[in-house]
Amino acid sequence: MITPNTLQKGDTVAIVSTARKITKEELKPALELLKSWGLKSVLGKTIGAEENQFAGSDELRAADFQEMMDDPNINAIWCARGGYGTVRIIDKLDFSSFTKNPKWIIGYSDVTVLHSHIHNLGVETLHAQMCLEIENKTEKSRESIRKVIFGEDYLISFSVDAYKEACGDTLQENTRLGFIKGEIIGGNLSVLYSLVGSPSEMKTEGKILFIEDLDEMLYHIDRMMMNLKRSGYLKNLKAIIIGGMTQMKDNKVYFGKTAEETILDLVKEYNYPVILNFPAGHILDNRGLILGREVKLISENDKVILEF
Repeated sequence: MITPNTLQKGDTVAIVSTARKITKEELKPALELLKSWGLKSVLGKTIGAEENQFAGSDELRAADFQEMMDDPNINAIWCARGGYGTVRIIDKLDFSSFTKNPKWIIGYSDVTVLHSHIHNLGVETLHAQMCLEIENKTEKSRESIRKVIFGEDYLISFSVDAYKEACGDTLQENTRLGFIKGEIIGGNLSVLYSLVGSPSEMKTEGKILFIEDLDEMLYHIDRMMMNLKRSGYLKNLKAIIIGGMTQMKDNKVYFGKTAEETILDLVKEYNYPVILNFPAGHILDNRGLILGREVKLISENDKVILEF
């Protein structure tokens, strides 16, 4: 996998929206953050644009992203927000210039479309908080972006003890795994599920799969995971990392399992570990993940470490 160029102070970050509409006013905290890092910012034509829920038409959003990919004066692209819409423009994009001179693509949720597609082109991307609401996330969330784009040493570490009471013995059994090395891929489960059978679908063989989701029915989680299992995506993994499964919903007739319990049950026949409650996704502490990077996944003394 190719690692995008490291940024230096004075470099320029483009902000575009590949999905929902957003105003310049909503981006002020992100712009101030980039300035504090010594970086310049450029707003794309999609910022302030509007077509129903989208940040302008499919053609405008595709052209905006294409321009920022092709512009040699742009050193990274930070997606303004998610929602829905990136899949509508992915086939309009030409990545030939990007693969010759890759730059960091930053975002998560709906931006999983870009992560998965670009992964298949052999380039690393940064799964991390979008511009929107960056000020409301933890300092570790913000610092994870800065460390990655500036090429600093970076790892994620958290204590298993913090989650034992909530997850019980299941968590303890699945997190004490010693040492695993492998390439990390993934993103939003709903988006990954929607990409199956397309040129942007994920390639999971021998890799560590990260998944997270927001505002889904619990039986939807089961349905999506069943599809991935029956399609062979879960069989030959090295590990699964489950991030935030946030604001899950249920019917009046209860499904009977949490999202985490559903996933654990569907992969229990496979001989690989499952890490729960990882600090990434639609949660307050949304740490950056370098997708496509070969990582070290370590669990010892009740601590999980993901080293990039």
